[in-house]
Formats: sequence, structure tokens, C-alpha cells
Amino acid sequence: MLACVNEGSGVSEVSSVSEVSSVSDADTEALARRFPAGFTWGFAASAYQIEGAAREDGRGPSIWDTFSHTPGRVVNGDTGDIACDHYHRYRDDVRLMAELGAQAYRFSVSWPRVVPSGSGAVNQRGIDFYRRLVDELRAAGVEPTINLFHWDLPQALQDRGGFANPDIIGWFADFAGLVAARLGDSVTDWMTFNEPAVYAFLGHADGIHAPGIRHWPTAMRVADNQLRAHAAAVDAIKASVPAARIGVAVDINHFVPATDSARDQRAAAAYRATRDTWFLDPLFGRGYPALGLDEHRAAGHLEGVELSDPPVGRLDYVGVNYYRQQTVSANSDAPFDWRVEPRAGVELTEMDWEVVPAGLTAGLTWLHSEYAPSAMIVSENGAAYPDRVDAAGQVSAAADAIDAGVPLRGYFVWSLLDNFEWSLGYDKRFGLIRVDFANQQRTPKHSARWYQRLIAAARR
Repeated sequence: MLACVNEGSGVSEVSSVSEVSSVSDADTEALARRFPAGFTWGFAASAYQIEGAAREDGRGPSIWDTFSHTPGRVVNGDTGDIACDHYHRYRDDVRLMAELGAQAYRFSVSWPRVVPSGSGAVNQRGIDFYRRLVDELRAAGVEPTINLFHWDLPQALQDRGGFANPDIIGWFADFAGLVAARLGDSVTDWMTFNEPAVYAFLGHADGIHAPGIRHWPTAMRVADNQLRAHAAAVDAIKASVPAARIGVAVDINHFVPATDSARDQRAAAAYRATRDTWFLDPLFGRGYPALGLDEHRAAGHLEGVELSDPPVGRLDYVGVNYYRQQTVSANSDAPFDWRVEPRAGVELTEMDWEVVPAGLTAGLTWLHSEYAPSAMIVSENGAAYPDRVDAAGQVSAAADAIDAGVPLRGYFVWSLLDNFEWSLGYDKRFGLIRVDFANQQRTPKHSARWYQRLIAAARR
């Protein structure tokens, strides 16, 4: 894990008592030598979490604007109206990441900023912002990676059924084609979706993310349409950018049974099949996983839902978002009757997530052995901490995966800045740069300086 912060203010650099400040230059150099030449180091962020300017320059409302302004949905009533004010401060933010040595920046394009109603009229001022951002990145020597959908669906499309409406496949393809046509002369690396499982299930089954729906059959339709929209978007992007490299960022958890019992082992396998492989199997041309289908059907999640195998994903690479191990215990043999609880004695992040660096290695090697993608990147990895962190754990875990033969090509820290952490508001800080949300002051944390040293050592 990388992020660490002491919440005191009024200092030139955020202090920390974590191991990150005590990692020796020799150890950092040794770690850097484990990564191959050409390995890409970068940062990741998303539009709604950092941009702000929610009502400026023609931007339309998204489902996250609606959700965050609904009382009781977000901690402290926080919203993304201002967030990190990146819309106005992007030049400073690009300068910061360049100073830290970043070679790439993965960011999302706000669909409602570019097409306020989701389809139809284009907002040129929105396009102009992303053109300025891309140009600024390139001038700073930072390669842009565009992620097309990081959950901020235009509210106008949600009013028409959102991702549960099969028309979304065409709407999304049109959006992808528009962005590719306008920015594809300067962008080679693309991602269609970020964490489709989180968007489908937390937003439409659990109701704790926008749009706040609690209906499993709707969630299953959303998941299915995301897979189909991905395939349509690949065609749309390639039409304008034939040399585009296109992937999907999937969040994988390291699922482990709490005990060696057959019941716990099956629960862990079923959890993976209903979540991670529910998306990965179709993307790699296998259709939906049999165990996942059995579990979802038995739980009633597919009631009224007609499923056929989605198109193959045609992935040039896979983005892996990794944050935690999940220890799974079965309550019974009933479908979805399991619980996830941290193991006793395991260090936890401020999110109460287990700190198991080896879980990243295990997840990457599992995905490589199971699906054999031609290339992979760690598209997100980080942690929220008040003041303590295992500084090198996750990056060395990525190096372990490379040693095991995983074709890992890049590592993107989540995140450059402390930002709006969805339903948790501004309480949880994942950035390597601290943001004082009262005055928007940016202050590098010790983790940022360590990452800077690692990148510099790796590039020598």
C-alpha cells in the first residue's frame, strides 16, 4: 500500500510515522531493478472525484450529482460539486505528477460534461477541457490514458433506464466514438469501463452507490449491458484510432476461505464466480461462469432476466484494480449466504480492508494463469490511512508477479490526490498528495516522495 498521512496541517510536507519514510535508498534501488525496462509508472483518478465545476461550462448533471445531493446518501452530506477543483487547477496537478516522475496518467472523461444529455448535442466546452488536459500532459511528458466510464452516467440517461436499458449499448458506443474522434490523435491507450462489478452491484443491488437502486435483476441487466457496451465501444474507438490499445479495468479481490472446510471453500469460490469471473469469463470468450449462473439463479437474481453469452471482449490488455483480500465464511449452503470478515491479527486500512500485499501477487498470477492476457497493468492500487502504511508492500508484490511471469506493463497508484471517495465523502484519503479541501492546498505526503524515488531509480 502507498498512501499515508498525518492529519496535522501547516507543514510543508505531510509527516508520517510509517515505514515509508524509513525505506532506505538501497532498498528502493533494489526494488526498482526488479521492474523491466519500459515499465510505466503513473497515477489514476476519476472525473467526478476530482474535477468539481459541477455546474460550469455546460456540464449536465450525473447520477452522482443526484445521489450525493440526496440526504443520507453520502457521509457528512459531502458532494463532488467542488471536489479537488481539478477543472480549474489541472495545470498545477499535471505539474505535480510530472515532478513526481509520472510517465502516465489514467483519467476518466465525464460523460455529462461532454454530452450533457447523454446522447445528442455535444458540449464543445467539455471537449475543450479534455483537449487542454491531454495537451498539458503531453507537454509534461506524461502519457494520457483515457477511461471512458467511471460511474458518472448522465442523469438524463438514467431517467431513460440507464444501463438497464439495452439502448445504452448504442449510447455508450456513440460517446466512445465521439471522444475517440476528438482526442484520438493524441491518445493511444484507452479503457472502456472502470470496475463494472462495483457499478452494477453496489449501484443497483446494494444501493450504496449511485443510482441507489436495490434490485438484483436490474443489477444483472446492468452487468450484461456493460459487457455488450464494451464490445460496441471497441469498434467505435478503433474506427477513429486504429492503433488504439483498449482494455477494461476490473477490480479483483483475493478471495480466501476462512477455514479449510468444504463449505467455506465453496463459498469463496462462489463469491468469485458471481463477481470477478462473472465479468472476466465473458470478456475472454467463455460466456458466463456455470457456478456464477447457478448461484445467481438460485438466489433469484436472474428472475425475468434473459441472458445470452456477450461478445468477446477483444482486449489489448487488462487493467487490474486491487485493494484487498477478502476472507469468506459460509453461514449455510444457501446461495449468497456467506460473510466477509477480516482475519484476526491482520493489519487493516482505514477502510477496514485487510493488508495482504501477497494478495496482489496472487491475484495477478491467478488472472495470468487463468486467462493468459497478452498484457496487464495495475490500473489502481492504494490505501486509505490516517498515519501508517506498509510502504513498499504492494509495489514489491507487483514485482513478485513479474518474477512469476505475469506480463505486467505498468503500475498506476490510486490516487494522485485525496478526493471525493464516493459514498464515504471526504473522510477517507487515498491520495499521495494531501488536499486541504478548505483552501485546495496540495501537500505531498512521504509516500509521494518515496514513489518519486522509486520511479527515478527505475528509470536509471
